Amino acid sequence: MQPSRRRIRPRRAAALGAVTAMTLAVSTSAGMGHHTVGSAPAGAGPVTALARSATHGPCMISGKADVQMTEGIPTPDGYSRSTGTVRALTLMIDFSDAPGKGRALDRFNEFFPQTQEWFRTSSYGRLDYRPQTPVTDWLRMPKSFKAYGIERGAPFDPGYRLLVQDLVAAADPEVDFREYDMLNVLVTPNAGPSALDTVLSVTFAGNGEAPTADGVPVANASFVYSQQDDGSGTYARTGFRVLPHENGHVFGLPDLYTQEGGGTVGHWDIMSEDWGANNDLLGWHKWKLGWLDASQVHCASAPGTSEHTLTPLARTGGSKLVFIPLDRRTGYAVELRTRDGNDEAVCRPGVLIYKVDADVDTGHGPVRVYDSRRDSGGCTQSPNVHAELSDATFTPGQSFEDRLRGIRVTVTRTDGDGNHVVRVTRR
Repeated sequence: MQPSRRRIRPRRAAALGAVTAMTLAVSTSAGMGHHTVGSAPAGAGPVTALARSATHGPCMISGKADVQMTEGIPTPDGYSRSTGTVRALTLMIDFSDAPGKGRALDRFNEFFPQTQEWFRTSSYGRLDYRPQTPVTDWLRMPKSFKAYGIERGAPFDPGYRLLVQDLVAAADPEVDFREYDMLNVLVTPNAGPSALDTVLSVTFAGNGEAPTADGVPVANASFVYSQQDDGSGTYARTGFRVLPHENGHVFGLPDLYTQEGGGTVGHWDIMSEDWGANNDLLGWHKWKLGWLDASQVHCASAPGTSEHTLTPLARTGGSKLVFIPLDRRTGYAVELRTRDGNDEAVCRPGVLIYKVDADVDTGHGPVRVYDSRRDSGGCTQSPNVHAELSDATFTPGQSFEDRLRGIRVTVTRTDGDGNHVVRVTRR
């Protein structure tokens, strides 16, 4: 299992290195940026209202204007909405030098309804994700795959711009692009190399300079290539996960893996590792996307000691997140993770503690998980999981301490319902 993990992650990270060198409008995911009449503004709208709250204000960290896909709250405008009904136009494309094999709907079925159900579970039903396929056959592009120059880290111009223009022209007779919020392009798997060799899947999000279709910019679009099949026999259950990862960028979430792989967050967020066994999003991301209410987030900004009862992140309702701001850009997040819902890969339930930095670009480590059992080797045998961080959680009797900042987080006890009580002390 271990050699498989080492083989795949560096290639995924290498793809990021080239992509993040592009403009701010580009990420490793895609979407459409258009919103139908009557829909909410772009971005995670529900969180915006908290900006005026004196209680949560100190915890709503923000990054500088030039940060690529900041972890700050609220999410900047330009991305797709992350609450309510979101319509995802999904098209299957092929090329003369890579004709689609089998039915185009078979490619669609690799990702749905799994992606739809994943978002319903993760958002506690707050995101009604609706994939729609008005064109059910392979949509043939007028140029060969080779002619577009698509390769790892390829920028939007000129190859992807040409591809989007050709895709729009081919689909326009049957598609009204104004009816959709984002775009998924499922490329025939035989176009380009295997994902085991080079990961081409990419998203262009918040791209205001994208070509227009029916008067709206194709600003948020995800392109998925190949099949993330590592030979472990799990593809039928886990291969779809590349799409919710890419769609995470459409909603404004950054990549959490780095050039070195998943060593900063491990398998605790799908924006870190999207290969292998299932896992959910961090509580910080759920707040950022508007999936948590203000009452479910506790801002521990004042000096002194406070106690908080955390309910499992996978469970609907209850307190989910404690945030301890360090300054206007950074802070510590505390949440309870258990093996439930989308978190089937959790092998050591407990309290996860991590640092969020809104001033760090996507793919450069904006989130860092703290390991309660350093150098243990972890507790998982799942393929393509960063094993060392799999047992990072803190359990009753364990503490995290930042002596320089005078902050201490102690997991004091559990109750009969599986909740964990944490005590936060800050000078």
